[in-house]
Amino acid sequence: MARQVLLFIWFLSLSSALGQVSYSIPEEMSKGSLVGNIAQDLGLDVKRLKSGKARIYTGDSAEYIELNKDRGVLLIKERIDRETLCGQTTPCALHLQIIVENPMELYSVTVEVTDVNDHLPSFKRDEMRFRISESAVTGAVFALERAMDLDVGINGLQTYSLKPTDNFALKLQTQPDGSKIVEMVLQKQLDREKKEHLSLVLTAIDGGNPQLSGTAQIHITVLDANDNAPVFTQKIYKATIVENALRGTVLTTVSASDMDEGSYGKIKYLITNTIDAVPELFEINEENGEVRVTGIIDYEKAQHYQIHVQATDDGGLTDSSKIDVDVRDINDNKPLINIISKLSTISEQFGSGTVVTMINVQDPDAGENGKIHCTINENIPFTLTSTNTNFFSLVTDGDLDRERDSQYNISVICADEGVPSLSSSITLTLQISDVNDNAPVFEKSSYEAFVQENNTPGLSIFTVRARDADFNQNARVSYILEDSSVYGVPVSSLVSVSADSGVIHAVRSFDYEQIKDFHFRVKAQDGGSPPLSSNVSVKITIQDQNDNAPQVLYPVQSGGSVVAEIVPRSADMGYLVTKVVAVDVDSGQNAWLSYKLQKATDRALFEVGLQNGEIRTVRQVTDKDAVKQRLTVVVEDNGQPSRSATVNVNVAVADSFPEVISEFTDFTHDKEYNDNLTFYLVLALAVVSFLFIVSIIAILSVKCYRWRRDQMFYKNGANLPVIPYYPPLYADVGGTGTLQHVYNYDVCRTTDSRKSDLKFVRPSSESIISLDTSGTQAITHAQNKKLISEDFDDQQKPPSADWRFTQNQRPGPSGAAATPEVAMGTGPWPNPPTEAEQLQALMAAANEVSEATNTLTPGTMGLSTRYSPQFTLQHVPDYRQNVYIPGSTATLTANPQQPQQALPPSQASPVESEPPKAAQTPASKKKSAKKEKK
Repeated sequence: MARQVLLFIWFLSLSSALGQVSYSIPEEMSKGSLVGNIAQDLGLDVKRLKSGKARIYTGDSAEYIELNKDRGVLLIKERIDRETLCGQTTPCALHLQIIVENPMELYSVTVEVTDVNDHLPSFKRDEMRFRISESAVTGAVFALERAMDLDVGINGLQTYSLKPTDNFALKLQTQPDGSKIVEMVLQKQLDREKKEHLSLVLTAIDGGNPQLSGTAQIHITVLDANDNAPVFTQKIYKATIVENALRGTVLTTVSASDMDEGSYGKIKYLITNTIDAVPELFEINEENGEVRVTGIIDYEKAQHYQIHVQATDDGGLTDSSKIDVDVRDINDNKPLINIISKLSTISEQFGSGTVVTMINVQDPDAGENGKIHCTINENIPFTLTSTNTNFFSLVTDGDLDRERDSQYNISVICADEGVPSLSSSITLTLQISDVNDNAPVFEKSSYEAFVQENNTPGLSIFTVRARDADFNQNARVSYILEDSSVYGVPVSSLVSVSADSGVIHAVRSFDYEQIKDFHFRVKAQDGGSPPLSSNVSVKITIQDQNDNAPQVLYPVQSGGSVVAEIVPRSADMGYLVTKVVAVDVDSGQNAWLSYKLQKATDRALFEVGLQNGEIRTVRQVTDKDAVKQRLTVVVEDNGQPSRSATVNVNVAVADSFPEVISEFTDFTHDKEYNDNLTFYLVLALAVVSFLFIVSIIAILSVKCYRWRRDQMFYKNGANLPVIPYYPPLYADVGGTGTLQHVYNYDVCRTTDSRKSDLKFVRPSSESIISLDTSGTQAITHAQNKKLISEDFDDQQKPPSADWRFTQNQRPGPSGAAATPEVAMGTGPWPNPPTEAEQLQALMAAANEVSEATNTLTPGTMGLSTRYSPQFTLQHVPDYRQNVYIPGSTATLTANPQQPQQALPPSQASPVESEPPKAAQTPASKKKSAKKEKK
């Protein structure tokens, strides 16, 4: 016994180390009784039982044991009756599995239920009757009915007792399976005549503490002599039958013989089993001993049966035998699949080896019919492993990708190895939960869109789209415009992108002439945590519209000057007059320009090139052609609708420049009006007002300055000649042919040499030379009146045209002909006269005055004469002024018909410098006559 206890303790420790725990409890324990501390015995923490949702799995068995997760102990849930649970099977044990999740773990628990002596030994029949002949010999054996005790082991049936023992003794025979055959042996011959009926008490006793017992009455009727008892041919019969055999199937046939004759030799057969289901499954023919099947034979309920048969003759003598029946299994049960624990959803981030489902498969068949193998469908990242007998785990066998497969329907097929094989299957549905492991992907690697210029702000240009293979929030894509600059301005001021739809809108109107294309990047970001993103390059190309008219670069149009192209009269047909140069800031066909002659003074003389804008003569130029030719050229682009611009070209048909000047002095220019006329008028008014105020201030300043200077000269007694310098008229025609305005200068003179008062006259007015040699002579009233009249006439006359010069007639620095550089417009401006030139001018003026005074008569008080020096365009005076002669009251003024010349050139003779004569006044004629006489 001590050895068995040590072995049991060693088995418990070994089982615990292997993840298996065994307990032993007596039957009939009350509810809530403690079975064992499973947490301590398995080495688990109570918190682990709670977090892992530990539970007991018993399959289809009744749940007798429950798990208290708060205490970590096993408790009795239902009262356990060992006899109901296991019958006569020993040992009797409950097999449990404890399932713990997160991660999944399986522990086996075996609870052995020990027997309690809670059942009395009992007989199926309370009475047994025998008819025994008085002639029965001593030692005759009579089989008795065995008692039944549901307890096992020491609590089971142990022995019998028979009382009284006057004629009969009790004989017990132990069978190899441990059961006992109870027989009653005749010890003392019966005597019917003494006692015809005997009553005995058979007591069955178990080994429990206290002992329990059951009794049965044996009634014996003493018969007349029957000398021979029936004898079976075999003490033990062997038979085999397959389960599910049809009712009526013959199992076997038993036989017995009796040497007696008559009624004592007639035998009847009887099945004597009382404590099992044999009477319901089998029957025997009492006449011939044929045993047949009357019930359903199920291998899964019982694999072996013992049928006890008895043969009895009419004399009451009996014999007994038994039939050992082996039940042969057939494959009549499919594997039963039970899901112990499963996950309905698993994240795609879990790797290989993750337990998804645990199943238990049971097949009550035996041998090959009960061997099970399970498979799952192929080409899925899962595998089925066996963790224990008939326990399987479905685990991941590769990486999961929700974007590849968001759901798996896993078919588990379990089949036995019987012939034919039976199988069963279940389908497990497993959802793969999403992880944000995919960034949005644009449909294109880059985008390019086109938009017409002058678009309306807010115009939808095009749409970018990105797809995210993830699910739900992880696949919700938002579009963001990345910060960048385009030509120094933020790209957000040009375009915007809709965060939800990816539609790109124009923020403002585009101008092709400012921006032809630009690039930016759009980022697509999902709603995961953390978010993933990708970006794409977008190019916006602005398409041109014909929104700009051509612009004429040459010839330049100016409202204040006239541009003229000179065509010699000797020009032949095809002579290139000029070329109209125009540009259009548009592009493509919108910038293709064509030139057309809209108006012309003589359409038969000129033509314009359609593509190049060259203006050429169509025919030979003749003398009959007008000098002034005005052409209007239209420059038109090729847009739809087309835009155009016009330019006026002035052409002079002449062989010499003076002819051009004389013809174009009164050439009028067309005024061009633009759309912003009001603005320019206001601007011009403001500028003119400003210049007027500045001019008034400048004139006052000059007046004041001159007055102060004259005052200083008068006080200091300066007798120097007054020779103010005025720069000559300079007309810059340059290469443009623009004829500049004529500048007219006022000439000042003194009315008295002893006074500083100045008298302003116009340069083209008639000047008077007043000579007062004595200093006391006075001008007569008539002379004074004439002087005033002539002075007034001078002021009313228009400016002389002789002051206008051609390009090759610019004055030199000393009144001589201009140098070639100056004549061509490339030389410097004229320089003021030097001191030597001023002295030479004074001497020449004195000689002229002395000649004039010699012609005066002695009695004359005063004489007015006109001084008209001759000049050509090669001898232009450098300046015009009144010359004051020291020591004289005479003042030299210029001829009103000619520009003044204070210093006539000494190099030129009068004959060489004689210009074409103009109409002379009487004064000039008189002076000329006097010179000729002299």
